[in-house]
Amino acid sequence: MLLSQWSQWISNECSKISECRWHIPLTADCKVDIAFLMDGSWSIGKRRFKIQKDFLMEVSQVLSVGMAGPMMGIIQYGDDPVTEFSLRQFSSSKDLKLAIDKIVQKGGLSNVGKALSYINKHYFSDSNGNRGGAPNVAVILVDGWPTDKVEEASRLARESGINIFFVTIEGPDDNEKQNVVEPNFVDKAVCRTSGFFSLPVASWFALRKAVQPLVKRVCDTDRLVCSKTCLNANDIAFVIDGSSSVGTGNFRTVLQFVANVTREFEISDTDTRVGAVQYTYEQRLEFAFGQHNTKADVLNAVKRISYWSGGTSTGAAITYAAAQLFSKSKPNKRKIMIVITDGRSYDDVRAPALAVHRQGVIAYSIGIAWAAQDELEYIATDPDRDHSFFVDEFDNLYKYVPKIINNICQEFNSQPRN
Repeated sequence: MLLSQWSQWISNECSKISECRWHIPLTADCKVDIAFLMDGSWSIGKRRFKIQKDFLMEVSQVLSVGMAGPMMGIIQYGDDPVTEFSLRQFSSSKDLKLAIDKIVQKGGLSNVGKALSYINKHYFSDSNGNRGGAPNVAVILVDGWPTDKVEEASRLARESGINIFFVTIEGPDDNEKQNVVEPNFVDKAVCRTSGFFSLPVASWFALRKAVQPLVKRVCDTDRLVCSKTCLNANDIAFVIDGSSSVGTGNFRTVLQFVANVTREFEISDTDTRVGAVQYTYEQRLEFAFGQHNTKADVLNAVKRISYWSGGTSTGAAITYAAAQLFSKSKPNKRKIMIVITDGRSYDDVRAPALAVHRQGVIAYSIGIAWAAQDELEYIATDPDRDHSFFVDEFDNLYKYVPKIINNICQEFNSQPRN
């Protein structure tokens, strides 16, 4: 039988059997832990609640649930969220389908924000079946709009590494928009506004068409890096030598280097945050983590840093950065310190560097011209070859931007996800 004839036969046979197409998994090698938050509010009505259950049953069949692949759990939300079943409760699509069919509508309001807080605090735990190495995904189905705010709850969930998808059905029309508690709630809740993490559906009767597009997205593990990638999971502190030996022109070159490194990261309050300290004998906090929450604002803040001039106390600057910046670092962020200096320090760098290393700070040292090689190695996290760099002239700083970014990403990618 020719391939074209075989394809036609399959098509004909599957048209006779409504569930035939679900027998073959849509996506191979899909190992994700997925929580579906189904809308149980009274506004949805019994008929649409049944359509929602049918949708989840079809999703469970397409996913081909099992310990070697995707695991699926369901929370129903209304006034309060309730776990219908955990990730580990069902290890086959057949059992899962039967369980979904038995779910009873709880009623109440549509408190999506409360449901997001619930899954963040309680759902993706080891005891609930979370596998650790598999990406965590939460898919929220919303009829109309939430009756509470979702932005803060979703931000905290994303910072915990949960990839949030929204499937919105029959959103508010122009007359109803005045009733929406949080306008543009989807854009505020999902990782980015690229459209990947949101799936609007025009009507409940079109919901079934969203099954395959949704499964393809939640199984695209290369893109399930909403909160944890090498470019958006950091608190980065630049510790900048402003001593007299640097000079005004070279100092502007250093700031350009800082800007070039910063440009490579995704900057926001929930992504990478940047702070900066300038030092001579003394230290000055130029701006703190979270003070500027867009890339443009951070770059403008870097541009506004004024040259100080004075001595060189690098050890004290490292201690100062730890106190002023890393003491306020978020617990789930990678702490990265980039020290840029052009000379030997007047104070000891070993003890301050060792102290920040013990705090989990990944330290990079960038030495220029008269910088002391031994001090650069003391400052840098081991191995030195990956974290310590030397250039003979300020104008050559730019050459190390891709190397630093590459090392940061390689180090990140070598660690287990979640």
